[in-house]
Formats: sequence, structure tokens, C-alpha cells
Amino acid sequence: MTPSFAVVGHPNKGKSSVVSTLARDDRVAVSMQSGTTVVAETFEIRVGESGYQLIDTPGFQRPRKVLAWLNQTNPDADKRSARVEAFLQDPQCQAQFKDEIELLRPIMAGAAILYVVDGSRPYSAEYEAEMEILRWTGQPSMALINPIENQDYVASWQQALQQYFKVVRVFNAVTADIDHHIDLLEAFAHIHQPWSAALKLLVTEFNHEIARQRLQSCQLCAQLLEDMTQYQLSQKVASKSQAESLQLLLEQRYYQWMRQREKEAHLQLQAVFRHHQLACESTELSLPDDLFDTDKWYGWGLDRKQLATVAAMAGAAAGGALDMMVAGSSFMLGAIGGGVLGSSAAWFGANSLAASKIKGIPMGGYEARQGPISNRNFPYVLLGRLLFTYRALAHRNHAQRSALQLGDIGVSQLLDALSKSEKKDLHLALDKLSRQKSVTGLADILEPLFIATLAMTTRTSTEQSE
Repeated sequence: MTPSFAVVGHPNKGKSSVVSTLARDDRVAVSMQSGTTVVAETFEIRVGESGYQLIDTPGFQRPRKVLAWLNQTNPDADKRSARVEAFLQDPQCQAQFKDEIELLRPIMAGAAILYVVDGSRPYSAEYEAEMEILRWTGQPSMALINPIENQDYVASWQQALQQYFKVVRVFNAVTADIDHHIDLLEAFAHIHQPWSAALKLLVTEFNHEIARQRLQSCQLCAQLLEDMTQYQLSQKVASKSQAESLQLLLEQRYYQWMRQREKEAHLQLQAVFRHHQLACESTELSLPDDLFDTDKWYGWGLDRKQLATVAAMAGAAAGGALDMMVAGSSFMLGAIGGGVLGSSAAWFGANSLAASKIKGIPMGGYEARQGPISNRNFPYVLLGRLLFTYRALAHRNHAQRSALQLGDIGVSQLLDALSKSEKKDLHLALDKLSRQKSVTGLADILEPLFIATLAMTTRTSTEQSE
């Protein structure tokens, strides 16, 4: 049997946000306007070979009157579920209590209960009618305290909810990550034995999905690096003067294509994590500045002294074979930590990004050419920028509707997490790309850095919560 969860509660307590979070898809409608959900809506959630249902329901409107109707016959405990069924079938109740009918119908059809309350609002006895009605259904249940604005009343809610529900969890619908999601599924596996095997399989599939998303991200990144380090634009013309006059237009087209290609990769990354409606302004997706604004790259990380050190390493490389034992720290930090090109005259001049060339054609005429970018640091710039987005998206809550905020990725910590051989493989691969040479297994070489990115994010989130 496919597990099914009905998300119920008072109006405007974050029920739809909980559904969106658990669905892990921002296409689920979320609104802060009370009464947005007027009919129960079922969402089929597939995770690998497993899945479950989420049901977004209207809020309780007249719980005390409904409970009074149920109590008219004063049924014994073993007859209460049948009394709720009678409520659903009664024509007068269907006309008078439309919202309660809508939210109770999927529960009586077999859905488990996720009862949502707002931990930033005081507990009051008016909620007891709702909880009592849900208890009458006899279905397995869990209470979620959603602290919408603050946690001022979480403790009092916990005291009250524990009298009605076996499991009570604090679950912020806008900040909860995949670990909180898995925790809910594991808790339900304990309290509802018939679903135990299905929910354990679902947890396994979630972990597999995380690995799949990481692999897809590495593949996207590898393709981006290959495309942008190899891209060049050329145009054949009859005379040298025509080639010279064409050069400015060619340069504009070249950089336009490069910017669009990077944007495309970041949008594809959003799709990998099912953030289809993420608020995206071009400046944010540019992460955080224009790709070819080399002065901004300088501001991201390395100072002039560090740039000089990098330039010295490159000069000693003798054709690109760098000393990995030395480059493992300072060079890698500079490369990924923001791609600071542009401010070192020795190696990072803006004019060296994508040189313009005019060449004579043996059979007559000339060719104007733009690119490719051969700067050794350029692949690291692209990688660092994509890691910004990857980190932001991987744990981003699907109920969150604010614009994507990107900040410092802490690259030095990421590199510390890599082994010497992983650092070496990474640099050799990106150095080849900077010289327009193909790299076998690039996505696999990038994966340790993506793993380190998520590990660092998890540690940071844990420290902040503590």
C-alpha cells in the first residue's frame, strides 16, 4: 500500500508550505492568504522506485460544531470512527461543513494525519476540538509545530499536543531540509507498522536521489567547463579591413554566448533540484557579478600578493605541469575561491581572456576569430561560480519563496576536505581544459569537491541551529 499523508490543521498555519516542503517541488502552490486551499488536493510524489501521496486540505472552520454533532449519539470509543463516516455521508453536514468534509474524507479513506500548528502563536483550547475530531478517526497521526514567525510558544504547544499525538516534531516549513524530511518518514515507520517497509524503502530512495542529483550536477558542471573553455567564434571575410571592422561585433557575440551558456547551466541546476519557480534575477544568477568583470573577480578572494604567488607558480610550470604538492593549497584556494583574474598584470590581464585574432586564409581572404579563453584560472572561476549555486540549491527548502541568496562558499575548507590525490586530479583536469585539451572522466574528478560542498553546508547549518 502506498503511504498517504493528509496535512490538516487550522487555516493559515503553513499547511500548504509543509506540503510543498515534503513534495520537494516548488510547483506546489503556497500562499500566506488564509483559506487558499478550499478543496483537498492530492500530490503523487515519486522518489526513484518508491513514492507516496501528500494531500493538502482546507483548514478547520467549525470544529466545535462538528464535534458536537459527533457527540450527539455519545458513541463508545470503538464506534467513533463509524460516527465520523456517518458525518461524511450526512447530506446536511455536507452542506454545512464543507471544509471539514473535505479534510476528513481522505483521512477516512486511509491517509495518515500530519496536524500542523503555528508555534509562534499561543496555544488555546479552541484547537482541542480539532485534535479530538482527528483522534476519533482512529488513523495514525503526527503533530508538526511550524514556527512561522518565532518559537515563543513551541514549548506550550508541545505540552498540549503530546496529549493527543504519539509523535510531535518542530518542523519549520520554510527552513526544513532533507534531513528533517527523512526524520518524519522514519518516525512514521515506527508508529505505523503496516507502512514500515514502504517508508524505509522511501528513505533509502531519498538517499539515492541525493546521490543522483549530485552526479547530475557534476555532469552539468563538466559539460559547462568543456563548452566554455573550448568555445571560439570565427568569421571568414574577403579582406583584412573587413576582418578588423568585424572584430568588435565578433567579440560582443562571443561574450554574449558565454554568458548565456553559463546562465543555462545554472537554470539546469535549478531543474535538477526541482526549483522551477525560484525567483531569479540576472545579477543573482551571475553569481554574483558579471562573468567577465575581472575587477570583481579580484575582489572575491586573492590579494595582489597571492596573485603574484600564483603567477610565479605558473611561470615555473614549464608547459603546464605544475608542482601539485605546492599548488595544493594556495593555488587551489585562489582558483576556486572566486576566480580572481583581472588584477595581476603578470598573468591575469583582462585582455588575455579571449584574444582576438585575424589570420590569412591560404586559399585567399581572411578570418576574424574570437577565443577560446586560455587563461589557466578561468575553469576555476566557472567551477567556483557553479558551486555557489549548487550549495544554495541542494538544501534549499521548496516552500521558500524568497530570491536565491548567494554568499561565500568557504573554499579553503572544501579543499582541506580533499585528499592530495583528489586535489592533484582536479588541477590537472582543469589545467588541461585551460589549454583546450579533453579530459576523460571529468565529472568523476569534480565529485569530491561537490561532496565537500554539501558536507560543509550541513556542518554550517548544524552549528547555526545550535
